[in-house]
Amino acid sequence: MLIIGIAGGTGSGKTTVVQKITGLLKKEEVVVIPQDSYYKDNSHLSMEERQEQNFDHPDSVDFDLLIRHLTELKQGRSIEQPVYSYITCSRSRTETVHVDPAHIIIVEGILIFTCPELRNMLDIRVFVDADADDRLSRVISRDIVERGKSVEKVLSRYEKTVKPMHLQFIEPSKRYADIIVPQGGHNRVAVDILMAAIEKALEKEKGK
Repeated sequence: MLIIGIAGGTGSGKTTVVQKITGLLKKEEVVVIPQDSYYKDNSHLSMEERQEQNFDHPDSVDFDLLIRHLTELKQGRSIEQPVYSYITCSRSRTETVHVDPAHIIIVEGILIFTCPELRNMLDIRVFVDADADDRLSRVISRDIVERGKSVEKVLSRYEKTVKPMHLQFIEPSKRYADIIVPQGGHNRVAVDILMAAIEKALEKEKGK
């Protein structure tokens, strides 16, 4: 099993890189584990309190559960991945996603390199880099369309938490990357280099 971590700032193009990688692999060979599914449950808080949570701080992520699930998959056991809603800012109590082990596991999220134990489980660490203005424009578009936020709310959150947390935690975690993909997810040359590294690592794993 090969575990690949793909990190980078909010709106950097991580999902695009993941989609390009999975599109070049057989469907049964790869599963994607998004960090977003492992945000801590805030259902015990009021809706107002939930919406004020800092989702860009490492403390917001249930790394213990994420690490436990990765360990289960490495041992050949299936998991029930949580379902987290950005609309309600809480974890579903009735719904999970069944995930079976696969030859390649991709863990994707902004904070995955900030946890040493999780970081050490990754065989290939990739950081998707992008200009701050490009990231902001993507965040505005995504949060309005997918999460029902207003422009004012998105900009306020960006200035209050997204930008400072990026500078404090996410940008510094770039030093742990084996491969840096500049200019976001549409850098075809970088993606080709990444795929070559994945294929080489797979051949090495299969040869053991």
